[in-house]
Amino acid sequence: MDQRKEKLLGGRRIEPRPLSGRETVVDLVDDTFLAYNAGRLREACHLFTERMLADDATVGMSITGALTPAGLGMSTVIPLIEAGFVDWIVSTGANLYHDAHFALGFSLHRGTPFADDTELRKHGVVRIYDIYVDYGALLRTDEFFREVSKAEEFQRPMSSAEYHYLLGGYLREREKALGLEHKSLLTVAHEYAVPIYTSSPGDSSIGMNVAEIALDGYKLSYDVSADVNETAAIVLEAKRNGGKSGVLILGGGSPKNFVLQTEPQIQEVLGIEGVGHDYFLQITDARPDTGGLSGATPAEAVSWGKVDPDQLSNAVVCYLDSTVGFPILATYALAKRKPRAQRRLFEKRGEYMERLKAAYHKARQFRDDRVQAAELPGVGQGKGS
Repeated sequence: MDQRKEKLLGGRRIEPRPLSGRETVVDLVDDTFLAYNAGRLREACHLFTERMLADDATVGMSITGALTPAGLGMSTVIPLIEAGFVDWIVSTGANLYHDAHFALGFSLHRGTPFADDTELRKHGVVRIYDIYVDYGALLRTDEFFREVSKAEEFQRPMSSAEYHYLLGGYLREREKALGLEHKSLLTVAHEYAVPIYTSSPGDSSIGMNVAEIALDGYKLSYDVSADVNETAAIVLEAKRNGGKSGVLILGGGSPKNFVLQTEPQIQEVLGIEGVGHDYFLQITDARPDTGGLSGATPAEAVSWGKVDPDQLSNAVVCYLDSTVGFPILATYALAKRKPRAQRRLFEKRGEYMERLKAAYHKARQFRDDRVQAAELPGVGQGKGS
């Protein structure tokens, strides 16, 4: 056999043991998920557990799709936060809004996607595919957000991470009063100082309620520039002194772009030297051939500077429903990896921003010096000067 052929046929033989019903998730992933998207999920589990959760790697996660009303906040995201496996988050506002129902003691129920929606509307039931919510729970959740957002500490511009951190504190007190514990990822993120950003804060019921109180003269507003710069500062800090930055992307959409655009912000806009994220792991049902960002591959992200081209071997895309793939990934990691020390990045935003500013001003000075040195005599002077 020639050497190239021998290398091509060097992978493990596909010869699994028959299932017995006694397998763990680790057994299932390692011994049964051998090909197609099951194979990609196995690769994702290995990438996440063996490399992204190394002590020198900072993990950012983006969340799209209605995952929290389906219970994945409680079942999956919270355990990862508690284990130190997620260091910062970008989420849709909708996921955070529906997450708050649980902390406020409201219930969501299993239903059917084949309902008569006119009948649901008549009886005050709201449907998220096959999840049912009492319309009254929405109204009372709206009221909670409005009243909390009127508090004095909110009456200023702030990043969405700061807003969510403060909200998490109020939700935590409500959980305590109701005798609940760790029902909301906002409360757990508050406890562990995990910053949660929203890339489009006005595009959710939370933002809609903030907009309402603005009509009454309240001064709360989202500082979107702070969001852009704080997330860039987190990634820049992650890669200081040889550290790594990894992204775990659930779905796609605006949060996917926001977690990835940190590198173009660092390189293209601020002019700070960089090469892109080191690890890219996405679970999505979006196809790449439609041209949308949700389905854009890590290879395409290289062209934008979002992913380090030398690290494409550390990029995996699983074409799966996140509600299936994500719990398997999380269970595998929790079984295989010991908890990591909490980074508590929310508390470090100030110092990270100062270092980002210093790096930016240094890069800008270097750029300005180069431009000045390149100017030719007489440039900018008219004939009559």
